[in-house]
Amino acid sequence: MISRLLEKHCNERPDTVAIDPVIASPVTYSRLADLVTEKARHWQGTLSPGRPVALQMDHGQDEAVAELAALMAQIPVLSLPRFFTEEQIQHAIRVCGAQMPTIAGHVPVSSAPVPLLSGTARITFTSGSTGTPKGVCLSADHMFAVARAIVDTVGMQHAGRHLALLPPGILLETVGGFFASLLAGGTWVCPPQAAIGLANPFQPDFAAMLAAMADQRITSLILVPEYLGGLVQAMEATGQRLPLLTLVAVGGARVPPELMIRARALGLPVRQGYGMTECASVVSLEDAGDDMPGNAGRPLPHMRARIAPDGEILLEGPLCLGTIGGKAPATPFATGDTGRIDEHGRLWIEGRKSSLIVTSYGRNIAPEWVEAALLAQPEIAQAMVYGDGEPAPMALLVPAQPDSDLAAAVARANATLPGYAHVRDWREAAHFAPANGRLTGNGRLRRKAIAEAYLDGPPAYFDQLEADTVRQRLQFLAIPQLQAGLNGTITRQAYLDYLAQAYHHVRHTVPLMRAAHARLADRPDLLAALDEYIEEEEGHEEWILNDITAAGGNGEHVRTSDPAPATAAMVAHAYDRIEQDNPVCFFGMVYVLESVSIALAQRGA
Repeated sequence: MISRLLEKHCNERPDTVAIDPVIASPVTYSRLADLVTEKARHWQGTLSPGRPVALQMDHGQDEAVAELAALMAQIPVLSLPRFFTEEQIQHAIRVCGAQMPTIAGHVPVSSAPVPLLSGTARITFTSGSTGTPKGVCLSADHMFAVARAIVDTVGMQHAGRHLALLPPGILLETVGGFFASLLAGGTWVCPPQAAIGLANPFQPDFAAMLAAMADQRITSLILVPEYLGGLVQAMEATGQRLPLLTLVAVGGARVPPELMIRARALGLPVRQGYGMTECASVVSLEDAGDDMPGNAGRPLPHMRARIAPDGEILLEGPLCLGTIGGKAPATPFATGDTGRIDEHGRLWIEGRKSSLIVTSYGRNIAPEWVEAALLAQPEIAQAMVYGDGEPAPMALLVPAQPDSDLAAAVARANATLPGYAHVRDWREAAHFAPANGRLTGNGRLRRKAIAEAYLDGPPAYFDQLEADTVRQRLQFLAIPQLQAGLNGTITRQAYLDYLAQAYHHVRHTVPLMRAAHARLADRPDLLAALDEYIEEEEGHEEWILNDITAAGGNGEHVRTSDPAPATAAMVAHAYDRIEQDNPVCFFGMVYVLESVSIALAQRGA
C-alpha cells in the first residue's frame, strides 16, 4: 500500500514537499520514497520478522520515515508517546515482544517474541479508565481506510500544510493528520514539539504555538479541547488571526459549545469529531459550516452509529483486530459513551456511561456536561466533576492563571446550568497530565486516577503540596528567562548567569545534608539512606563549573565569586530551617529540584 502510494505521488507530484520538519530541509515526495525504501530494506535485514518495532521519537523527518518504512517492510509498529514513563515503556515492550532500536535513553528491555494477531501493523496502548492499559492491534488497511474516509469527507482542497501538533505517538495525529495528508498529496509539517510551544510539560506556550502556525502558513491541524481553549485565549489577547486555516479538527474529548462559538468568532474553521482507538481513531466529523456547535457530526462513510436503550453509543463498521492476548471486539461495538443522534444524523456526545453521577435527589448528571460549563470560563484550565450520591455536583479545578478568580468562574458556570446541576463545592488541584497518569494523551480525564489522588481518602502529602502550590508554579512558569530557556531563545549570557547561581546553591547540597545528618541521630532508618545520598551528590558542583567552561564562561571566576543576594538568602534559609526547625525540611527543596526543575530541563535541553 505504501509502495503504491509513494509511487503514485512520485509520478504525479515528485517535487511537491511531502515532509517539512521546519528545522531541516523539506523532503519532496520523490526523496521521501527513496528514504522510506532504504529504511525498509535496512530493517528487513536487521530486525526479526514478525516482531514489532518500538518507536518513540519527536516529530520530524526521522519519525515520518520510520513510520512509513515499517509499513513498507510489514513490521508492526509499537507506538510509544514520549510522555510514557519508564515503567509504561517497559510494560508495553514486554507485552507485545517489541524490538527497540529507536528508544534512546531508556533501560534496555529483554522481551520474548509474542504471537500477534495476523495483519497487525500498529499497536497502540489505550489509557483506559480502569485497569491496565491494553494494546490495541490495528491493520494497515483499517488505518488507511479511515484516513481515506477523512479525505473524502473533508475534500482534497484541504491538502495544504498540516501541522503535527498533537504529541508523537498519538493515533489521532498519525491517522487523521499524517496518513490523511499523504493520501491527499499534502505537506505534513512536523517541527519538534519545543519549536511550537510544547516544550513546557505543564503548560503549553500558546503564544509560541500561535506564532508557529502563522510563520509556517499552516492550513490544517488537529487539536484537543485544551489546546483549542488556549489558542482561542491567545488569539483574543493578541488580536492575531490565522486566515490561511481551512480546517481545525477538534477531538479527544467533548468540546464545550461556548468554546466552539468563541473559536468561530475568531475565524477558526473548527469542526468537532468523535473517535475510538478500536475504530482506528476518527468515527465522525462535524460538517463544514454547521451552525449547531456541540455536535460531533455524522459518522464517516464507513461507519454507522446507533443509540442503545440505556443511551450508550453503539458502532458498526471496521474495528481493530483485537487486543494483545484478547479477542476481536464484538459487533456492534459498545463505546462506553452516552449520546444521542438528532434528526439530521448528527452525533451528540453527552458523557461516559461509567462516570454518570446520580445525585441524592435522583437526578442523573453527565459530569462532562457540567465540566463543559466550567471550562467555558477562561479562569479554569481543567476541571473534573464528581459527586455520585451527593446532593449536588462538586469539582476539582485547576486555575488557568496565578490570579484566576475561581469562585467567580464557578458562579458564572452555575448560571448557565439548571439548579440540580450547580456545582456546590470545589477545590483546587494540580494540573492533570499524562506524565502524572491523570490525563490520556488525547486529553481525556483519567477519573479513577484523579479520584485516587484527591477523593479516596486524604491526599498523599506531595499530591496535596502540589495542589496547594499550583498558583505559585504558574507564576514560576511565567518567568521570562524560564520561558526563553524552554523555547530555545535564551541568550548564552543569561544561561551562564543561571549556571553561576546554580553553582552557588548546589555547592551547599552536601553540607546541608551533613547538617541534617547531624540532627537525625534518633532516626537510624534515615541515616543509611542519607549516607548513600551524600556519597552520590559529592562533587556535583564541579560538573556545573565544567558546563560553564564548555559554554564559553569562566568557571574559576564563578568559583571565587559571591552569590546573588536571592541565592544567598535561599541557602541561608535552608541552613536555618535545618538547625532551628525540621532537619528533614531541606528535602522539600530537593523534591522541587527533582520533580519540577529536572522535568523542565529535560524538555528545555
